Amino acid sequence: MAFSGGYLGKLLRIHLTTKRVSVEDVSEKDRKMLLGGRGLAAAYYYREIGMNTQPLSPENKLIFMTGPITGLRLPTSTKFQLSTKSPVTGHYLCTNSSGKFGPFLKRAGFDGLIIEGAADEWTTLVIDDGEVMFESAEKYMGMNSFETDGALKGVAGAGRKSVMCIGPSGENRNHLASIIVDSRFFGRGGAGAVMGSKKLKALVLAGSGEIPMADRALVADINNTAVEDLKTSRASLSKFGTPQLVELVNGAAAMPTRNFQTSYFEEGEKIDAHYMLAGYKEKDTGCYMCTIVCGKVNTVKEGPFAGATARTEYETIAMLGSNCGVSDFGAIVKAAQLCDEYGIDTISTGSAVGMMMELFEGGFITKEDTLGIEAEFGSGKALVDCVTLIAEKRGIGELFSRGMKAVVEEKPEWEPFAVHVKGMSLSAYDPRGIYGNALTFGTSSRGACHCVGGYTVTTELSSEKYDRFKLEGKGELVKTVQDTRAFVDSAVICTNARRVLGFNDKPEGEVLKAVTGYDFTPVLSVIGCRIYNLERLILNREGVRRKDDQIPYRLKHDPVASGPIKGRVITDEMYNFMLDEFYAARGWDTDGVVTQETIQSLGLEEIIS
Repeated sequence: MAFSGGYLGKLLRIHLTTKRVSVEDVSEKDRKMLLGGRGLAAAYYYREIGMNTQPLSPENKLIFMTGPITGLRLPTSTKFQLSTKSPVTGHYLCTNSSGKFGPFLKRAGFDGLIIEGAADEWTTLVIDDGEVMFESAEKYMGMNSFETDGALKGVAGAGRKSVMCIGPSGENRNHLASIIVDSRFFGRGGAGAVMGSKKLKALVLAGSGEIPMADRALVADINNTAVEDLKTSRASLSKFGTPQLVELVNGAAAMPTRNFQTSYFEEGEKIDAHYMLAGYKEKDTGCYMCTIVCGKVNTVKEGPFAGATARTEYETIAMLGSNCGVSDFGAIVKAAQLCDEYGIDTISTGSAVGMMMELFEGGFITKEDTLGIEAEFGSGKALVDCVTLIAEKRGIGELFSRGMKAVVEEKPEWEPFAVHVKGMSLSAYDPRGIYGNALTFGTSSRGACHCVGGYTVTTELSSEKYDRFKLEGKGELVKTVQDTRAFVDSAVICTNARRVLGFNDKPEGEVLKAVTGYDFTPVLSVIGCRIYNLERLILNREGVRRKDDQIPYRLKHDPVASGPIKGRVITDEMYNFMLDEFYAARGWDTDGVVTQETIQSLGLEEIIS
């Protein structure tokens, strides 16, 4: 059955070196097997980015893909996906963002966009429906993320344009650099450095076409029902935003504190959602076409950081706050603002600052390395100053701007303090308090990640089915959640709204059939599994094996230092028990390699041949 909606069936390819622009068909078979978004981006990555491609070379590519739901009047349909080779890990990277770019790309007539080569001079790409223009970006150089966005949109017609750009850190090829999309971010993995290596400062996009739908009336009905559901099912998220997790995760003693030395922050009440709403919240903000409106923009009203403004998510608060021992919410907001303006990932930056503070307090680095900064845990001033050091690649900040893999390669004796998997810093959850989350980090397709790796946190903390301190069953749990996230990221929508559209671990509902005319629902779990295995095939080709799926030294050898779960640790024996269970559930061999039987059972030979 051919598709009758949801897709445009076309891909726009732009070569920056030759300024060649071409339009290609997107295979219907690929769409049926991989749905869209993350799945299609992985397929193009597999076929076009070689195992020896260097992340910051012209041969690397930026592969943007929308999904069948992107751009439709459905909850959180603003998402789109990016795949590239990460300068942080040296491996495959997948990441998603909100903003208007994905919806406008489809309205311009394309399901995807591939940027390749590298420009001779700093360039802005302007895409107006099907027309592509190459313009000089010289006058925007040095502008921060938000200045660039505002300058390119201008006052008139800003609502009809989307801007994707990099800040100064992307220009300087800082490996922690993000790509900014209408004030949202492709955050982790250094995609901003890849864009900077191509001398591409920004893309400006306008699209005016209509996205086809198989059954427009049914899609409207599904949307109305979903929006009503979200008013109650996501009421808490609407009120508190993701910072509501501070209370849950810290209460479970699973919140990174002082570079994961412990997992409970004694001053958690000073950085939780209630404290934020009472003293800092300026306004609510939501992503394009989202009714949840979970974003909380905070402004510091007094003190040394007065005037600082930033949207602070849970992961930002935890990694710039508790992980650095900082309870000054104003300092956290200021640090987040700096990250956003420079265009660097708040999670990886918070991890880097936390490690710098531990090294400083332990005498491994001095004020000579930090250029005079007293980098001590708990100091809001040190937090802000260290963020600037990393963003501007000065002093010891230059080493940390290259990511954890580079840090431990240059300073192998610092490995016990480096909390990362495959070079990607852990995000804001301590697996010693949530055992399944260890597998989430260890086996994530992009290095330590609570999203791509499969979010087991609320299931393990709130479900009666799973004991967070039990090992048995975690392999199957993580596999299931990973597969679900893979098809959600390929549809593409935000995980916060997936349940109202029937995108559960056991998918149901008719939204994809109403959109595309094709009944994906019975095979969504298989599609998710296929995508995750395709990503693993990429990683296997790039050399990833069992040795790379291990959790950090600290989690295996350093018991939690204090708090309600003091003494907890995940030993090698414990972790490898879960990893064996996971590999078995996945159909991989004991070294983490996808078997030929699994390739055949999922039909992957048609994708990779």
